[in-house]
Parts: sequence; C-alpha cells; structure tokens
Amino acid sequence: MRGTLKIFLGAAPGVGKTVAMLRYAVQLLEQGVDVVVGYVETHGRETTAAELRRLEVLPPLKVSWQGRIFDEVDVDAILRRRPEAVAIDELAHANAPGSRHPKRYQDVADLLEAGIDVLTTVNVQHLEPVHREAEAIIGRPVREIVPEALVNEAHLEMVDITPEALLRRLRAGELYPRGQAQVAEENFFRYTTLAALRELALRVVARDVDVHLQRLAERRIIPGPVGARENVLVCCDYLGRAERLVSTGARMARRMKADLMMLTVVPDPAENPLAESPSQDKLRALEDLARRYEARLLVEPRRQRRLGEVIWQVALAQNVTQVVMGQPRPGRRWRPWWRESPTTYLLRHMRDVDLRIVGWRERA
Repeated sequence: MRGTLKIFLGAAPGVGKTVAMLRYAVQLLEQGVDVVVGYVETHGRETTAAELRRLEVLPPLKVSWQGRIFDEVDVDAILRRRPEAVAIDELAHANAPGSRHPKRYQDVADLLEAGIDVLTTVNVQHLEPVHREAEAIIGRPVREIVPEALVNEAHLEMVDITPEALLRRLRAGELYPRGQAQVAEENFFRYTTLAALRELALRVVARDVDVHLQRLAERRIIPGPVGARENVLVCCDYLGRAERLVSTGARMARRMKADLMMLTVVPDPAENPLAESPSQDKLRALEDLARRYEARLLVEPRRQRRLGEVIWQVALAQNVTQVVMGQPRPGRRWRPWWRESPTTYLLRHMRDVDLRIVGWRERA
C-alpha cells in the first residue's frame, strides 16, 4: 500500500513549518508509531534543534560535488530501516549532482511507493498549481517546483503567522544574522509580499479542504455545495448572449476569488439521430470565450432530461455555489403549464445555490 504524504505548508521561510512537522512526528511517536527523521536542517535555530533531539535521526547521505560535500536524504538507508513514517524537510529542494534523484520530491515519491508515510515542508511558491501567481508576487522566477500530481495526493496543513509577527522574528534575528536579515527585509520579506503569499497559501489550503469535503459530499455524507470556495456556473445557450453572461459571471468570480465555469447543453445524437448537432463554429466560439475569461467549458448532452434538470445535475457534480442565467427573450411565448421553465425548476431544487438572472437588456 502506498504511503501517505503530509505537507506542512508555509507562506514564507521562518513561519515555523519544520518545528510544526517535528512536533507532529513526536506526537506520532508518543502514539506508538515508528517514526524517524530522514533530513532536517536546523539553520542554527535552537527551537528546531530541541525538537530534533526528541526523535531518531538517520545520518544524511554525503554527496561530493565540485570539491564540496553536500548532505542529502539517504533514501536507501531509510528503506533499510523501514520506519512507518519519516520526516523530511524542504520538499522542493534540488539535490546535489550524484544523488539518487535530481529532486527531493522524487526521493519522497520512492518512499511513498515503498509504503512509508512521509511528513515534509514546503513554501507555497514552490507548488506547481500556484507558482505562476507566486512569481508575480515575488517578482522573480521560482526554479524549484513540486509537481501538481504530488501536491494533489498530499494532506496539507498550513503553518500560519501574520506578516507582522514574521517581520518581528526577522528583526529580532531569529531567522537570519542581523546583516542578512536587513537585506532579506528589503527584498523577499516586504510586508506586501508576505501578505500576498499568505493569502495565496490560505487559498491553496481552502481548495484542499474543498476537495476532501467534496469527496464526502459525493458519498452523500454532506448534502449541497461544500467547502470554502465559491464556484460560478454560467449557462450559455445563445451564442449572441454568451459574452454578456460570461462577463457578468467573471466579475462575480473575481470578487469571490471563485472558479468560473461555462455550460452549454447539446442534443444527444445517440438518443435522437434527427436532433441537430451543435455547430462546430458555436463550440469553437465558446471555447475561445472560455479561454479569454479563464473559464472551464462544460459541454453536456441533454439525454432526455429537462434543461433545468441538466443544469441542476451539473451544478451538483461541480460543487457550484452560483448559477448565472439569461432572462428569456422578450416576446417569447409562454410554455404550457406542464412544461416547467429552467428558472422555475432551479428555484425549486437548488436551495443551497444562488441564482443570478441577467436581464435581456442588462449591459455587461
């Protein structure tokens, strides 16, 4: 059985990720779990060293390169020792040439594959799903990236302190020597940078919580939309109105920091060979629109369902919290009483979802 991965996530160096990881390892030890330390760098911090003394520490692998000796994770030694869990600091670290793998996350993947649980640490800018956003915040490229697939399988725990508290630690000399601390504050440790990275890390953890809650919802343990994030679904039927609707949905998504989706419903040729298939030009136009607004396009076959039912089922499957629809065309004939409009259907069924009706003359 593959091991589990637990990542202690921080917005920046110095927030206390390593200490939090080691304290968690001590808790496991006290619960009878066989846990060891595969690699931790104390950076001269006594708090880290004190926690390290409470655990079994395996010697690092010594790698010689260009006349220098580097300490790296000794994967073979850990596999021989076969603990139930191992603590390994700095998941995004690039190994010295001559190591088992170029990247530490590859060492961790080997241990997980061998059935060993891994505790590790990383700063938010190194996570592939958000590293582009982090680069824009920091103002320079991020070279060491942890792949999204590994991030997605991990359980994330954020180690959080405010930017003010982190700056106090820096100025007190708790992170770097005083001369180095001043340079750090003038560069990476600016208040605005720390605040933006903290918000980014909180969003990553919120998304992780949403994923786990969604799995519970799929098992019918929790009904309705779940999680901390909003998800906006824009229903696009008439191409001529699509941009107005998507523009409205995009503004909502930006305000809520939400994911944006577009839905178009098409006939199912397998059920009705005479049904008119969706125009490829229409689909290409919707795809272009989705790219422009950074939305995800969903193309859903009708499958003999009422239109409102299709929208409702997609909303449930995608954990949607906001639905945007257009008002019917002016002058459109009323449906017979037994044919319920999509709006009425949604109002009856989507009790936990907000419905926004965009007027025919409303400007985007």
